[in-house]
Formats: sequence, C-alpha cells, structure tokens
Amino acid sequence: MQLICVRHGRTAWNADRKFQGHTDVPLDDEGRAQARGLAALLRDARIDLAVSSDLSRAAETARIVLGARPIPLRLDPAWREMRFGDWEGLTWEQIVAANPQFAGDEASPRTYTARGGESFDELCARISRAVAEVQSALADEGVALVATHAGPLHALLRTLLGEDEGLALKVRFVPASLTRFERLGGRWRLETLNQTAVAS
Repeated sequence: MQLICVRHGRTAWNADRKFQGHTDVPLDDEGRAQARGLAALLRDARIDLAVSSDLSRAAETARIVLGARPIPLRLDPAWREMRFGDWEGLTWEQIVAANPQFAGDEASPRTYTARGGESFDELCARISRAVAEVQSALADEGVALVATHAGPLHALLRTLLGEDEGLALKVRFVPASLTRFERLGGRWRLETLNQTAVAS
C-alpha cells in the first residue's frame, strides 16, 4: 500500500507567511502552476483512490494532479490543515508581538496551541483516523493520492513513522511538494520527502 501525499500549491497567504489553518484561502496563479508541475511529475503514477482536504487550495491541487484520470475525488475535512484559531490570518511576527513570551522561539504547533485552535496531539489523532479510513477503502497493494496541508504531513511523520523519527525529520514542507509513504510487512516507511517539481 502506498500513500502519495501532496501539499497544496501556494496561496496569497503562503506568500505573505500567514497562518491559514481552516480559513479557505484559494490557490494563487503560482500555486496553480506548481500544481501543474506536480501533475507532470505524477503523470504516470498509479492512483487507485483520491482523497483531499475539503479546503479549496487542497481540492484544486488534487483535481489538477488527477487530470483526466477517471477517479472520483473524495473531499474529507479530516485532512484539513491544523486549526489555528486566533492565529489564522496572522504572521508569526504578529503573533509574537501579541505574545512576547514566544520571542526567540520558532513557530511550532508541537509546542504552542492557539486560542480556539487544536493541539498537535489532537491533529495527530485526527490524521490517524483519516489514514485508517483510507486503508479500509484500499486494497493491500493499492495507491492513494492524498492532497493535504503541512500540519497533517507532520502528523503523518509521527503517526506512521513513530514519535522519535517523526520529530527527527524537521522538515519545512513547501507548497506543491510530494511525500510518499509505503506500507510493507505491517510497517510504514518513507519513500519520498518534500519533493517538488517546480521552484516555489
């Protein structure tokens, strides 16, 4: 079984380095170009099942990647970005200005939970359930396309690879990146990490 996981293409808020969370920000023109690059990268890839976050930036990326494949796209809010509550629409600098105790630290959803947001543990539990649903719908040798966001990709590193390895992979997932997992012998392994087809 394989999971072909793609992060959505760029949005205007990505360009402005704003936290998006559950706010439904669409792809910008660069994001659509990035998604077309991913589609070219995955042109010959086998895909048996396609699922996406229901936020438009992920769903449009998935539709571009699928192209003319006769595969229905299932929209699932379980694959949404981490909910950032009061931080949505703000940059890290704006968050630190309102919360001086964060100064000097990197923005880390593993460390901080925004008011009205969800914790990284809650996100991991949500993504673990979402993976189980994909597994139940897919044959052992099947391949699923999952279009999602940076937060869920970090959660996948923890839930599929284990806490230690997930934390060790301090990757910053870029827009329109490809991360691939494969399950063999009852264990998940990482095949591709944060691969891009075009510059972001």
